[in-house]
Amino acid sequence: MPLQNRVTPFGTLIADPARGLVYGNRGCLHDARGRIRRRAATRRWIACRLEYKDWQRGPLMQPGKFTELFFLDEATAFAAGHRPCALCRRADYDRFLALTGAAGADAVDARLEAERTPRRHPGALERLPDGAFVVRDDTPWLVCGDALLRWTPGGYTTRVPRSRGAVTVLTPPTLMDVLRSGWEGLVPLLHPSAGACSVDGG
Repeated sequence: MPLQNRVTPFGTLIADPARGLVYGNRGCLHDARGRIRRRAATRRWIACRLEYKDWQRGPLMQPGKFTELFFLDEATAFAAGHRPCALCRRADYDRFLALTGAAGADAVDARLEAERTPRRHPGALERLPDGAFVVRDDTPWLVCGDALLRWTPGGYTTRVPRSRGAVTVLTPPTLMDVLRSGWEGLVPLLHPSAGACSVDGG
């Protein structure tokens, strides 16, 4: 039975056997029986490397420990409102702070917390950078070159032409600016199922 620790671009947690390419957490969200009981336990929503040094993880969702989360890729983590970890991705974290102009973790985490509510933001599709997420028919779609790709837990599927006009954006504004910089970090920005998608800042 899959654990409910796979994160969608909406920031919700679902149960799915695929784990994705990025790991992270937002505190302890589960009870002693491994059931998800809260959306977040801290304002530090981070995205990490799947492997770091020789660290070995024990069983997932141990009582009283943080809830291990998994994302398809970093674009998904950004859409959900997570930022690079300062421990396992120090170089990414330092560059992230420089790009956002934040003084430190407290400042950028407070900003991201505010941007996660409301969860959706207005935008113009033609002005969005590759790696951003939009909503169509209550489904998350990745902006990828001249196309939109439908997100699923196991990868991107349907491809439709990218048009112009008003759209509902999932990726928080601060993280949109990071994507516009041409962001590439120590974890995969896009899952291989996205195919040829040049992340050039839109």
